[in-house]
Amino acid sequence: MSDSNSRKIIIAIDGPAGAGKSTIASRLARKLGYVNLESGAMYRALALKAIERDISFDDEIALDQLAHNSRIKIEPTLGGNRVMLDGRDVTQRVREEDVSQAASRVSVHPNVREWMVARQRELGVNGGVVMEGRDIGTKVFPNADVKIFLDADPVIREQRRIQQQHSRGGSADAMAAELRERDRRDRTRANSPLVAATDATVIDSTGLSEDEVLQRVEALVQQKMAG
Repeated sequence: MSDSNSRKIIIAIDGPAGAGKSTIASRLARKLGYVNLESGAMYRALALKAIERDISFDDEIALDQLAHNSRIKIEPTLGGNRVMLDGRDVTQRVREEDVSQAASRVSVHPNVREWMVARQRELGVNGGVVMEGRDIGTKVFPNADVKIFLDADPVIREQRRIQQQHSRGGSADAMAAELRERDRRDRTRANSPLVAATDATVIDSTGLSEDEVLQRVEALVQQKMAG
């Protein structure tokens, strides 16, 4: 599907937790030969640093200062993205549940989000990227060439998240409650709330397989590239 002679476009995939956007973004990027930029991984890296420095997730001033004194990089590899924090590989650590929960709280602060948006724009400015998150099509790249909002029924999203976390143990009820709380924070925050961009294509993955979702997204990308 990749064409080295075609213009490198920017593809934004937004949606709530458990909708499948990370998997779709990763697979699409591999097919196109693009870079898969995970905005969530960047927030997780900052949240991890806050945990390690014992900084309150509610202290916006301290978190903003922490962000400005951090170096967060997403490095693509054959096995997936490597997350680097101040030169240290934290790829595995940032996927753990305590960091995931912390990232959701850290990300509500407007100053932190502004800093992240600036970094994300730097990473994707030249195109050739599939960036996924909560506000890519509305805030980070409002002029993205292709915008997807991937959603699914909350019950299905809870089931998917529980399956993803099953190997790590933990209560299914607690995981479902945390996902509902993340949804609430994402959709009600004052700065860049989770919402589909007005020009985004909304795909409901509730009754679709992963391959079917990918096919729909690919069709939109091909249409844009052909135009």
